[in-house]
Amino acid sequence: MTDIQRETMEYDVVIVGAGPAGLSAAIRLKQLDADLEVVVLEKGSEVGAHILSGAVLDPCGLDALIPDWKEKGAPLNVPVKDDNFYLLGEEGKVRVPNWPMPPLMNNHGNYIVSMGNVCRWMAEQAEELGVEIFPGMACSEIVWGENGEVKGVVAGEFGIAPDGTKGDGYEPGMELHGKYVFLGEGVRGSLSKQVIAKYELDKESEPQKYGLGMKEIWEIDPEKHREGSVTHTMGWPLNKNAGGGSFIYHLENNQVYVGFVVHLNYENPYLYPYMEFQRFKHHPLVAELLEGGKRVAYGARAISEGGYQSMPKMVAPGVALLGCSVGMVNVPRIKGNHNAMLSGKAAAEAAHAALKDGRSADELSDYETEVRGGAIGDDLKKVRNVKPLWSKYGLNASLALGGFDMWTNSLFGASVLGTIKHGKSDAEATGKAEKFKPIDYPKPDGKLSFDRLTNVSFAMTNHEESQPAHLKLKDPKVQVDVDYREFAGPSQRYCPAGVYEFVDTDSDPKFVINFQNCVHCKTCDIKDPAQNIVWTTPQGGDGPNYPNM
Repeated sequence: MTDIQRETMEYDVVIVGAGPAGLSAAIRLKQLDADLEVVVLEKGSEVGAHILSGAVLDPCGLDALIPDWKEKGAPLNVPVKDDNFYLLGEEGKVRVPNWPMPPLMNNHGNYIVSMGNVCRWMAEQAEELGVEIFPGMACSEIVWGENGEVKGVVAGEFGIAPDGTKGDGYEPGMELHGKYVFLGEGVRGSLSKQVIAKYELDKESEPQKYGLGMKEIWEIDPEKHREGSVTHTMGWPLNKNAGGGSFIYHLENNQVYVGFVVHLNYENPYLYPYMEFQRFKHHPLVAELLEGGKRVAYGARAISEGGYQSMPKMVAPGVALLGCSVGMVNVPRIKGNHNAMLSGKAAAEAAHAALKDGRSADELSDYETEVRGGAIGDDLKKVRNVKPLWSKYGLNASLALGGFDMWTNSLFGASVLGTIKHGKSDAEATGKAEKFKPIDYPKPDGKLSFDRLTNVSFAMTNHEESQPAHLKLKDPKVQVDVDYREFAGPSQRYCPAGVYEFVDTDSDPKFVINFQNCVHCKTCDIKDPAQNIVWTTPQGGDGPNYPNM
Protein backbone atom coordinates (compact mmCIF):
# COMPACT_ATOMS: atom_id res chain seq x y z
CA MET A 1 0.00 0.00 0.00
CA THR A 2 2.89 2.37 -0.76
CA ASP A 3 0.69 4.41 -3.12
CA ILE A 4 -1.56 5.63 -0.30
CA GLN A 5 -1.76 9.39 0.11
CA ARG A 6 -2.10 10.46 3.72
CA GLU A 7 -2.48 13.75 5.50
CA THR A 8 0.39 14.64 7.78
CA MET A 9 0.53 16.42 11.12
CA GLU A 10 3.73 17.84 12.56
CA TYR A 11 4.66 17.74 16.24
CA ASP A 12 7.72 18.26 18.33
CA VAL A 13 7.33 14.84 19.99
CA VAL A 14 5.08 11.95 18.93
CA ILE A 15 4.46 9.38 21.68
CA VAL A 16 3.09 5.91 20.95
CA GLY A 17 1.26 4.40 23.93
CA ALA A 18 -0.71 6.02 26.75
CA GLY A 19 0.79 3.85 29.46
CA PRO A 20 2.75 5.12 32.47
CA ALA A 21 5.90 5.70 30.40
CA GLY A 22 4.30 7.57 27.51
CA LEU A 23 2.07 9.71 29.70
CA SER A 24 4.97 10.58 32.01
CA ALA A 25 6.99 11.71 29.00
CA ALA A 26 4.10 13.84 27.73
CA ILE A 27 3.52 15.45 31.11
CA ARG A 28 7.21 16.22 31.65
CA LEU A 29 7.62 17.74 28.19
CA LYS A 30 4.79 20.19 28.81
CA GLN A 31 6.07 20.96 32.32
CA LEU A 32 9.39 21.95 30.77
CA ASP A 33 7.95 23.95 27.88
CA ALA A 34 4.22 24.63 27.57
CA ASP A 35 4.69 25.61 23.92
CA LEU A 36 5.93 22.20 22.78
CA GLU A 37 3.55 20.30 20.48
CA VAL A 38 3.11 16.86 22.01
CA VAL A 39 0.74 14.08 20.94
CA VAL A 40 0.03 10.68 22.53
CA LEU A 41 -1.46 7.90 20.38
CA GLU A 42 -3.22 5.01 22.14
CA LYS A 43 -4.49 1.86 20.41
CA GLY A 44 -7.07 1.08 23.12
CA SER A 45 -10.62 2.37 22.91
CA GLU A 46 -9.79 4.69 25.81
CA VAL A 47 -6.77 5.39 27.96
CA GLY A 48 -6.41 2.45 30.35
CA ALA A 49 -8.40 -0.01 28.23
CA HIS A 50 -5.27 -2.08 27.47
CA ILE A 51 -3.45 -1.53 30.77
CA LEU A 52 -3.03 -4.64 32.90
CA SER A 53 -0.66 -4.78 35.84
CA GLY A 54 -0.58 -6.32 39.34
CA ALA A 55 -0.23 -3.76 40.79
CA VAL A 56 1.58 -2.61 43.87
CA LEU A 57 2.96 0.77 42.87
CA ASP A 58 6.14 2.30 44.22
CA PRO A 59 5.20 6.01 44.10
CA CYS A 60 8.77 7.21 43.50
CA GLY A 61 7.99 7.77 39.80
CA LEU A 62 4.95 9.90 40.60
CA ASP A 63 6.87 11.70 43.34
CA ALA A 64 9.46 12.77 40.77
CA LEU A 65 6.92 13.70 38.11
CA ILE A 66 3.98 15.22 40.01
CA PRO A 67 5.08 15.80 43.64
CA ASP A 68 1.61 16.99 44.66
CA TRP A 69 -0.18 13.94 43.23
CA LYS A 70 -2.12 13.41 46.46
CA GLU A 71 -3.61 16.89 46.35
CA LYS A 72 -4.43 16.39 42.67
CA GLY A 73 -6.47 13.27 43.40
CA ALA A 74 -4.29 10.48 42.05
CA PRO A 75 -6.08 7.16 42.58
CA LEU A 76 -3.57 5.77 45.07
CA ASN A 77 -6.05 5.04 47.83
CA VAL A 78 -4.88 1.77 49.40
CA PRO A 79 -1.48 1.84 51.14
CA VAL A 80 0.10 -1.56 51.72
CA LYS A 81 -0.41 -2.60 55.33
CA ASP A 82 1.16 -6.05 55.44
CA ASP A 83 3.42 -8.27 53.31
CA ASN A 84 3.06 -12.06 53.24
CA PHE A 85 5.25 -14.58 51.42
CA TYR A 86 4.43 -18.28 51.20
CA LEU A 87 5.93 -21.40 49.69
CA LEU A 88 3.03 -23.64 48.69
CA GLY A 89 2.68 -27.38 48.62
CA GLU A 90 -0.41 -29.01 47.17
CA GLU A 91 -2.36 -28.73 50.41
CA GLY A 92 -0.18 -26.77 52.79
CA LYS A 93 1.99 -23.67 53.00
CA VAL A 94 5.15 -22.41 54.68
CA ARG A 95 5.41 -18.75 55.60
CA VAL A 96 8.67 -17.15 54.49
CA PRO A 97 9.62 -14.59 57.16
CA ASN A 98 10.14 -11.01 56.09
CA TRP A 99 13.22 -10.27 58.18
CA PRO A 100 15.86 -12.06 56.00
CA MET A 101 14.72 -10.19 52.90
CA PRO A 102 16.70 -7.17 51.70
CA PRO A 103 15.03 -3.79 52.29
CA LEU A 104 14.19 -3.39 48.60
CA MET A 105 11.59 -6.17 49.02
CA ASN A 106 9.65 -4.20 51.62
CA ASN A 107 6.34 -2.80 50.33
CA HIS A 108 6.04 -0.20 53.10
CA GLY A 109 5.09 3.11 51.47
CA ASN A 110 3.70 1.46 48.34
CA TYR A 111 0.08 1.38 47.16
CA ILE A 112 -2.28 -1.22 45.73
CA VAL A 113 -3.66 0.37 42.58
CA SER A 114 -5.41 -0.15 39.29
CA MET A 115 -2.78 1.01 36.80
CA GLY A 116 -5.57 1.49 34.27
CA ASN A 117 -7.12 4.07 36.57
CA VAL A 118 -3.75 5.63 37.35
CA CYS A 119 -3.18 6.06 33.61
CA ARG A 120 -6.64 7.57 33.17
CA TRP A 121 -5.78 10.11 35.87
CA MET A 122 -2.37 10.79 34.31
CA ALA A 123 -4.07 11.41 30.97
CA GLU A 124 -6.23 14.07 32.63
CA GLN A 125 -3.11 15.75 34.00
CA ALA A 126 -1.49 15.65 30.57
CA GLU A 127 -4.51 17.11 28.81
CA GLU A 128 -4.72 19.94 31.35
CA LEU A 129 -1.16 20.83 30.31
CA GLY A 130 -2.14 20.86 26.64
CA VAL A 131 -1.09 17.38 25.49
CA GLU A 132 -3.19 15.98 22.65
CA ILE A 133 -4.26 12.40 23.37
CA PHE A 134 -5.93 10.27 20.70
CA PRO A 135 -7.31 6.90 21.87
CA GLY A 136 -8.47 4.34 19.33
CA MET A 137 -5.49 5.20 17.13
CA ALA A 138 -3.39 2.11 16.53
CA CYS A 139 0.04 2.89 15.10
CA SER A 140 0.51 0.40 12.30
CA GLU A 141 3.68 1.61 10.58
CA ILE A 142 6.84 3.60 11.13
CA VAL A 143 7.53 6.51 8.81
CA TRP A 144 11.22 6.48 7.92
CA GLY A 145 13.10 9.61 6.98
CA GLU A 146 15.46 10.04 4.03
CA ASN A 147 18.51 9.14 6.10
CA GLY A 148 16.97 6.09 7.77
CA GLU A 149 15.86 7.95 10.87
CA VAL A 150 12.46 7.48 12.50
CA LYS A 151 10.40 10.39 11.25
CA GLY A 152 6.96 9.47 12.56
CA VAL A 153 4.21 6.85 12.58
CA VAL A 154 1.08 5.96 10.66
CA ALA A 155 -2.01 5.93 12.89
CA GLY A 156 -5.73 5.46 12.42
CA GLU A 157 -5.85 3.24 9.35
CA PHE A 158 -9.30 1.59 9.17
CA GLY A 159 -11.31 -0.49 6.76
CA ILE A 160 -8.79 -2.97 5.38
CA ALA A 161 -10.65 -6.06 4.14
CA PRO A 162 -9.76 -9.60 5.31
CA ASP A 163 -7.81 -10.20 2.08
CA GLY A 164 -5.65 -7.13 2.71
CA THR A 165 -7.32 -4.89 0.13
CA LYS A 166 -9.02 -1.58 0.84
CA GLY A 167 -12.62 -2.13 1.90
CA ASP A 168 -15.59 0.09 1.09
CA GLY A 169 -15.12 2.22 4.20
CA TYR A 170 -11.34 2.42 3.94
CA GLU A 171 -9.65 5.28 5.79
CA PRO A 172 -5.92 5.65 5.13
CA GLY A 173 -5.06 7.12 8.51
CA MET A 174 -2.57 9.90 9.05
CA GLU A 175 1.17 10.32 9.24
CA LEU A 176 2.17 12.00 12.47
CA HIS A 177 5.69 13.35 12.23
CA GLY A 178 7.85 14.33 15.17
CA LYS A 179 11.28 15.80 15.69
CA TYR A 180 11.50 12.85 18.05
CA VAL A 181 9.31 9.75 18.38
CA PHE A 182 8.91 7.91 21.70
CA LEU A 183 7.77 4.29 21.67
CA GLY A 184 6.01 3.38 24.92
CA GLU A 185 4.10 0.39 23.57
CA GLY A 186 4.75 -1.89 26.52
CA VAL A 187 6.13 -5.40 26.28
CA ARG A 188 7.06 -6.66 22.80
CA GLY A 189 5.66 -3.68 20.96
CA SER A 190 5.32 -4.21 17.22
CA LEU A 191 7.00 -0.93 16.24
CA SER A 192 9.68 -1.33 18.90
CA LYS A 193 10.55 -4.75 17.45
CA GLN A 194 11.11 -3.15 14.04
CA VAL A 195 13.32 -0.42 15.45
CA ILE A 196 15.36 -2.87 17.53
CA ALA A 197 15.86 -5.11 14.48
CA LYS A 198 16.70 -2.31 12.02
CA TYR A 199 19.32 -0.70 14.24
CA GLU A 200 20.47 -3.95 15.93
CA LEU A 201 19.86 -2.33 19.29
CA ASP A 202 20.00 -5.69 21.08
CA LYS A 203 23.28 -6.96 19.64
CA GLU A 204 25.19 -6.34 22.87
CA SER A 205 22.47 -7.31 25.34
CA GLU A 206 21.24 -10.66 26.60
CA PRO A 207 18.00 -12.07 25.12
CA GLN A 208 14.94 -10.49 26.67
CA LYS A 209 13.09 -12.89 28.99
CA TYR A 210 9.38 -12.87 29.67
CA GLY A 211 6.61 -14.07 31.91
CA LEU A 212 2.91 -14.46 31.23
CA GLY A 213 0.81 -12.65 33.83
CA MET A 214 -2.87 -13.58 34.21
CA LYS A 215 -5.19 -11.71 36.52
CA GLU A 216 -8.74 -11.82 37.82
CA ILE A 217 -10.61 -9.29 39.93
CA TRP A 218 -12.86 -10.84 42.57
CA GLU A 219 -15.48 -9.39 44.86
CA ILE A 220 -15.26 -11.36 48.10
CA ASP A 221 -17.07 -11.74 51.40
CA PRO A 222 -16.48 -8.49 53.38
CA GLU A 223 -15.56 -10.57 56.44
CA LYS A 224 -12.59 -12.04 54.53
CA HIS A 225 -11.45 -8.77 53.04
CA ARG A 226 -8.29 -7.13 54.47
CA GLU A 227 -7.75 -3.85 52.66
CA GLY A 228 -4.04 -3.22 52.10
CA SER A 229 -2.94 -6.84 52.47
CA VAL A 230 -0.36 -8.17 49.99
CA THR A 231 0.40 -11.88 49.54
CA HIS A 232 2.87 -13.53 47.17
CA THR A 233 3.34 -17.27 46.73
CA MET A 234 5.78 -19.58 44.94
CA GLY A 235 5.95 -23.34 44.47
CA TRP A 236 2.76 -25.31 43.84
CA PRO A 237 1.22 -25.82 41.34
CA LEU A 238 4.18 -25.06 39.06
CA ASN A 239 6.85 -26.79 41.15
CA LYS A 240 9.65 -27.84 38.75
CA ASN A 241 7.59 -27.47 35.58
CA ALA A 242 8.16 -23.73 35.36
CA GLY A 243 9.22 -20.68 37.30
CA GLY A 244 6.61 -18.23 38.50
CA GLY A 245 4.23 -17.50 41.34
CA SER A 246 1.13 -15.65 42.40
CA PHE A 247 -0.07 -12.40 43.91
CA ILE A 248 -3.16 -11.61 45.95
CA TYR A 249 -3.78 -7.92 46.63
CA HIS A 250 -6.70 -6.62 48.70
CA LEU A 251 -7.82 -3.26 47.34
CA GLU A 252 -10.91 -1.22 48.28
CA ASN A 253 -14.61 -2.11 47.89
CA ASN A 254 -14.15 -5.73 49.05
CA GLN A 255 -12.23 -6.47 45.87
CA VAL A 256 -9.14 -8.62 45.47
CA TYR A 257 -6.66 -8.88 42.62
CA VAL A 258 -5.74 -12.54 42.11
CA GLY A 259 -2.87 -13.01 39.69
CA PHE A 260 -0.54 -15.72 38.47
CA VAL A 261 2.74 -15.42 36.57
CA VAL A 262 4.40 -18.20 34.58
CA HIS A 263 7.94 -17.64 33.32
CA LEU A 264 7.93 -18.33 29.60
CA ASN A 265 11.26 -20.15 29.53
CA TYR A 266 9.55 -23.42 30.49
CA GLU A 267 10.60 -26.53 28.56
CA ASN A 268 7.56 -28.81 28.63
CA PRO A 269 5.38 -27.91 25.62
CA TYR A 270 2.42 -29.57 27.33
CA LEU A 271 2.44 -26.96 30.10
CA TYR A 272 -0.79 -24.99 30.08
CA PRO A 273 -0.20 -21.68 31.92
CA TYR A 274 -3.87 -20.71 32.07
CA MET A 275 -4.84 -24.02 33.66
CA GLU A 276 -1.99 -23.71 36.16
CA PHE A 277 -3.59 -20.43 37.22
CA GLN A 278 -7.02 -22.02 37.53
CA ARG A 279 -5.61 -24.93 39.52
CA PHE A 280 -3.81 -22.53 41.85
CA LYS A 281 -7.14 -21.07 43.01
CA HIS A 282 -8.10 -24.45 44.48
CA HIS A 283 -5.27 -24.32 47.01
CA PRO A 284 -6.83 -23.95 50.48
CA LEU A 285 -5.09 -20.59 51.00
CA VAL A 286 -6.90 -19.16 47.96
CA ALA A 287 -10.08 -21.23 47.88
CA GLU A 288 -11.06 -20.18 51.41
CA LEU A 289 -10.61 -16.54 50.47
CA LEU A 290 -12.60 -16.69 47.23
CA GLU A 291 -15.39 -19.02 48.34
CA GLY A 292 -18.72 -17.21 48.16
CA GLY A 293 -17.23 -14.43 46.05
CA LYS A 294 -17.51 -13.72 42.34
CA ARG A 295 -15.04 -13.02 39.56
CA VAL A 296 -15.74 -9.70 37.84
CA ALA A 297 -12.86 -9.29 35.36
CA TYR A 298 -10.08 -11.26 33.66
CA GLY A 299 -7.07 -10.36 31.56
CA ALA A 300 -3.53 -11.35 30.64
CA ARG A 301 -0.29 -9.67 29.63
CA ALA A 302 3.31 -10.60 28.98
CA ILE A 303 5.88 -9.21 31.40
CA SER A 304 9.49 -8.34 30.56
CA GLU A 305 11.74 -10.21 33.00
CA GLY A 306 15.26 -10.01 31.54
CA GLY A 307 16.23 -7.06 33.67
CA TYR A 308 19.40 -5.00 33.47
CA GLN A 309 21.45 -7.30 31.21
CA SER A 310 18.60 -7.66 28.68
CA MET A 311 17.95 -3.98 28.10
CA PRO A 312 18.79 -3.14 24.49
CA LYS A 313 20.21 0.16 23.40
CA MET A 314 17.32 2.57 23.93
CA VAL A 315 17.93 5.21 21.29
CA ALA A 316 18.36 5.39 17.54
CA PRO A 317 18.11 8.34 15.13
CA GLY A 318 14.84 10.11 15.89
CA VAL A 319 13.49 7.53 18.33
CA ALA A 320 13.65 6.47 21.98
CA LEU A 321 12.25 3.33 23.60
CA LEU A 322 10.49 3.82 26.92
CA GLY A 323 9.50 1.58 29.84
CA CYS A 324 8.69 -2.00 28.98
CA SER A 325 9.63 -1.42 25.33
CA VAL A 326 13.11 -1.69 26.87
CA GLY A 327 12.25 -4.01 29.78
CA MET A 328 12.48 -2.29 33.17
CA VAL A 329 10.68 -4.69 35.50
CA ASN A 330 12.32 -5.49 38.81
CA VAL A 331 11.49 -9.23 38.89
CA PRO A 332 11.73 -10.03 42.64
CA ARG A 333 9.78 -6.87 43.48
CA ILE A 334 7.27 -7.59 40.66
CA LYS A 335 7.33 -3.89 39.87
CA GLY A 336 8.07 -1.89 36.76
CA ASN A 337 5.57 0.95 36.64
CA HIS A 338 7.78 3.27 38.69
CA ASN A 339 10.67 2.70 36.30
CA ALA A 340 8.39 3.24 33.31
CA MET A 341 7.43 6.64 34.72
CA LEU A 342 11.04 7.55 35.44
CA SER A 343 12.05 6.52 31.92
CA GLY A 344 9.37 8.74 30.38
CA LYS A 345 10.54 11.65 32.50
CA ALA A 346 14.18 11.07 31.52
CA ALA A 347 13.36 10.82 27.80
CA ALA A 348 11.33 14.02 27.99
CA GLU A 349 14.19 15.90 29.64
CA ALA A 350 16.67 14.67 27.02
CA ALA A 351 14.34 15.63 24.17
CA HIS A 352 13.62 19.05 25.67
CA ALA A 353 17.35 19.81 25.97
CA ALA A 354 17.92 18.66 22.37
CA LEU A 355 15.06 20.75 20.98
CA LYS A 356 16.27 23.76 22.94
CA ASP A 357 19.63 23.34 21.20
CA GLY A 358 17.94 23.17 17.81
CA ARG A 359 18.52 19.45 17.34
CA SER A 360 16.09 16.89 15.95
CA ALA A 361 16.00 13.30 14.66
CA ASP A 362 19.33 12.37 16.27
CA GLU A 363 20.10 9.97 19.11
CA LEU A 364 19.05 11.12 22.58
CA SER A 365 22.12 9.62 24.23
CA ASP A 366 21.55 11.62 27.43
CA TYR A 367 18.36 9.62 27.96
CA GLU A 368 20.19 6.31 27.82
CA THR A 369 22.94 7.60 30.12
CA GLU A 370 20.35 8.63 32.70
CA VAL A 371 18.48 5.31 32.56
CA ARG A 372 21.56 3.15 32.96
CA GLY A 373 23.37 5.34 35.46
CA GLY A 374 20.46 6.75 37.43
CA ALA A 375 17.64 5.45 39.62
CA ILE A 376 16.37 2.90 37.09
CA GLY A 377 19.77 1.32 36.56
CA ASP A 378 20.39 1.27 40.29
CA ASP A 379 17.05 -0.47 40.89
CA LEU A 380 17.66 -3.14 38.25
CA LYS A 381 21.38 -3.79 38.86
CA LYS A 382 20.71 -4.92 42.44
CA VAL A 383 18.40 -7.73 41.31
CA ARG A 384 19.94 -8.63 37.94
CA ASN A 385 20.91 -12.18 38.93
CA VAL A 386 17.66 -13.33 40.54
CA LYS A 387 15.94 -14.33 37.29
CA PRO A 388 18.89 -16.21 35.70
CA LEU A 389 19.58 -17.99 39.00
CA TRP A 390 15.96 -19.13 39.12
CA SER A 391 16.06 -20.25 35.49
CA LYS A 392 19.30 -22.17 35.82
CA TYR A 393 19.06 -23.66 39.31
CA GLY A 394 15.42 -23.58 40.37
CA LEU A 395 13.32 -21.89 43.02
CA ASN A 396 15.23 -22.89 46.17
CA ALA A 397 18.59 -21.80 44.80
CA SER A 398 17.04 -18.57 43.65
CA LEU A 399 15.66 -17.86 47.12
CA ALA A 400 19.01 -18.55 48.81
CA LEU A 401 21.56 -17.33 46.27
CA GLY A 402 19.31 -14.62 44.89
CA GLY A 403 18.63 -13.29 48.38
CA PHE A 404 22.34 -13.31 49.19
CA ASP A 405 23.14 -11.57 45.92
CA MET A 406 20.53 -8.86 46.52
CA TRP A 407 21.97 -8.24 49.99
CA THR A 408 25.55 -7.87 48.69
CA ASN A 409 24.38 -5.55 45.93
CA SER A 410 22.36 -3.49 48.39
CA LEU A 411 25.12 -3.27 51.01
CA PHE A 412 28.27 -3.06 48.87
CA GLY A 413 27.03 -2.09 45.43
CA ALA A 414 28.59 -5.19 43.89
CA SER A 415 27.92 -8.88 43.39
CA VAL A 416 30.31 -11.76 43.99
CA LEU A 417 28.48 -13.50 41.13
CA GLY A 418 29.11 -10.72 38.64
CA THR A 419 26.36 -10.57 36.04
CA ILE A 420 24.86 -13.93 35.10
CA LYS A 421 23.77 -14.43 31.51
CA HIS A 422 20.32 -15.66 30.51
CA GLY A 423 21.36 -17.73 27.50
CA LYS A 424 18.48 -18.97 25.37
CA SER A 425 15.41 -17.01 24.37
CA ASP A 426 12.09 -18.27 25.72
CA ALA A 427 11.17 -19.67 22.30
CA GLU A 428 14.46 -21.62 22.13
CA ALA A 429 13.89 -22.98 25.65
CA THR A 430 10.82 -24.97 24.52
CA GLY A 431 11.53 -28.70 24.35
CA LYS A 432 10.23 -31.10 21.74
CA ALA A 433 7.15 -33.11 22.66
CA GLU A 434 8.87 -36.50 22.42
CA LYS A 435 10.84 -35.70 25.58
CA PHE A 436 7.80 -34.91 27.73
CA LYS A 437 4.49 -36.35 28.84
CA PRO A 438 1.14 -34.55 28.63
CA ILE A 439 -0.06 -32.95 31.87
CA ASP A 440 -3.50 -33.90 33.14
CA TYR A 441 -5.34 -30.80 34.32
CA PRO A 442 -8.54 -30.98 36.37
CA LYS A 443 -11.68 -29.67 34.72
CA PRO A 444 -12.71 -26.16 35.91
CA ASP A 445 -15.59 -26.27 38.40
CA GLY A 446 -17.26 -23.02 37.29
CA LYS A 447 -17.06 -21.61 40.83
CA LEU A 448 -13.38 -21.02 41.56
CA SER A 449 -11.93 -22.05 38.20
CA PHE A 450 -13.29 -21.36 34.74
CA ASP A 451 -12.77 -22.49 31.19
CA ARG A 452 -10.69 -20.15 29.09
CA LEU A 453 -13.35 -18.87 26.69
CA THR A 454 -15.78 -18.09 29.51
CA ASN A 455 -13.07 -16.09 31.25
CA VAL A 456 -12.11 -14.23 28.07
CA SER A 457 -15.64 -12.80 27.99
CA PHE A 458 -14.72 -11.01 31.24
CA ALA A 459 -11.89 -9.23 29.39
CA MET A 460 -14.56 -7.56 27.22
CA THR A 461 -12.31 -7.98 24.20
CA ASN A 462 -13.66 -7.28 20.75
CA HIS A 463 -12.20 -7.17 17.24
CA GLU A 464 -14.04 -6.13 14.10
CA GLU A 465 -14.24 -9.36 12.09
CA SER A 466 -14.13 -7.68 8.68
CA GLN A 467 -10.40 -6.96 8.97
CA PRO A 468 -7.36 -9.16 8.40
CA ALA A 469 -6.19 -11.20 11.38
CA HIS A 470 -3.61 -9.11 13.19
CA LEU A 471 -1.75 -12.32 14.12
CA LYS A 472 0.40 -13.09 11.09
CA LEU A 473 2.17 -16.30 10.10
CA LYS A 474 5.52 -16.03 8.35
CA ASP A 475 4.85 -19.45 6.79
CA PRO A 476 1.46 -21.18 7.34
CA LYS A 477 3.00 -24.63 6.83
CA VAL A 478 5.36 -24.17 9.76
CA GLN A 479 2.54 -24.15 12.31
CA VAL A 480 1.58 -27.70 11.38
CA ASP A 481 5.00 -29.09 10.44
CA VAL A 482 6.87 -27.63 13.42
CA ASP A 483 4.51 -26.30 16.08
CA TYR A 484 2.12 -29.27 15.92
CA ARG A 485 4.20 -32.22 14.72
CA GLU A 486 7.39 -31.49 16.68
CA PHE A 487 6.12 -29.61 19.74
CA ALA A 488 2.53 -30.95 20.11
CA GLY A 489 1.03 -27.56 19.36
CA PRO A 490 1.97 -25.47 22.42
CA SER A 491 0.27 -22.45 20.81
CA GLN A 492 -3.11 -23.92 21.73
CA ARG A 493 -1.99 -23.94 25.38
CA TYR A 494 0.28 -20.96 25.98
CA CYS A 495 -2.30 -18.48 24.69
CA PRO A 496 -4.39 -17.31 27.68
CA ALA A 497 -7.32 -16.36 25.42
CA GLY A 498 -7.89 -19.47 23.27
CA VAL A 499 -6.85 -17.75 20.04
CA TYR A 500 -5.13 -20.79 18.53
CA GLU A 501 -6.38 -24.32 17.88
CA PHE A 502 -5.65 -27.29 15.66
CA VAL A 503 -8.61 -28.99 13.99
CA ASP A 504 -8.95 -32.23 11.96
CA THR A 505 -5.96 -33.59 13.85
CA ASP A 506 -6.86 -37.21 13.01
CA SER A 507 -6.45 -36.64 9.29
CA ASP A 508 -5.08 -33.36 8.00
CA PRO A 509 -4.30 -30.93 10.85
CA LYS A 510 -5.25 -27.34 10.22
CA PHE A 511 -4.21 -24.32 12.25
CA VAL A 512 -7.03 -21.93 13.16
CA ILE A 513 -6.55 -18.37 14.44
CA ASN A 514 -9.53 -17.02 16.41
CA PHE A 515 -8.13 -13.49 16.48
CA GLN A 516 -11.35 -12.03 17.90
CA ASN A 517 -10.39 -13.54 21.29
CA CYS A 518 -6.99 -11.85 21.47
CA VAL A 519 -6.27 -9.82 24.63
CA HIS A 520 -3.00 -8.42 23.22
CA CYS A 521 -0.74 -10.24 25.67
CA LYS A 522 1.93 -10.95 22.97
CA THR A 523 2.75 -14.41 24.38
CA CYS A 524 2.51 -16.02 20.94
CA ASP A 525 5.06 -13.58 19.52
CA ILE A 526 7.40 -14.55 22.35
CA LYS A 527 6.94 -18.29 22.95
CA ASP A 528 6.22 -19.78 19.50
CA PRO A 529 9.10 -22.28 19.09
CA ALA A 530 9.68 -21.46 15.41
CA GLN A 531 9.06 -17.73 15.91
CA ASN A 532 6.52 -18.04 13.10
CA ILE A 533 3.74 -15.95 14.69
CA VAL A 534 4.04 -12.17 14.46
CA TRP A 535 1.77 -9.96 16.56
CA THR A 536 0.73 -6.72 14.84
CA THR A 537 -1.80 -4.06 15.78
CA PRO A 538 -5.43 -4.55 14.77
CA GLN A 539 -7.42 -1.46 13.84
CA GLY A 540 -7.66 1.17 16.55
CA GLY A 541 -9.94 0.62 19.53
CA ASP A 542 -10.04 -3.15 19.10
CA GLY A 543 -8.90 -5.51 21.84
CA PRO A 544 -9.70 -5.77 25.54
CA ASN A 545 -11.58 -3.12 27.45
CA TYR A 546 -10.25 -3.49 30.97
CA PRO A 547 -12.14 -1.54 33.62
CA ASN A 548 -9.90 -1.53 36.73
CA MET A 549 -6.91 -3.70 35.82
